[in-house]
Amino acid sequence: MQFSEILSTLPEIHHVAAIELSDGETLIAKIENKPGSAGSVRVYHALFQEFGVINAAAAARGLILYSEHTADAIAFPGKHPNIDRLLSLTETQQLVVKLISAK
Repeated sequence: MQFSEILSTLPEIHHVAAIELSDGETLIAKIENKPGSAGSVRVYHALFQEFGVINAAAAARGLILYSEHTADAIAFPGKHPNIDRLLSLTETQQLVVKLISAK
């Protein structure tokens, strides 16, 4: 299944302006719900709903959701930072998710 098809199966994110990821103290990344990154907000939002945090299990699921983009991220490190983040997550790491509401 292609990423665009997978996205249509994930929960809507109209109420989310951005997702902040932290190690519990330090902000690691902020993914804004805008063209070019809205798909990632949708993936990370779905992972948050399923797992409560982004841990190794959530990362593995996320790599499946990203579909063909995961192979591209592996072939071209740095091209897809939101996928790279999932690829680099270890078994002992987890990212805390904070949803920023849309106004």
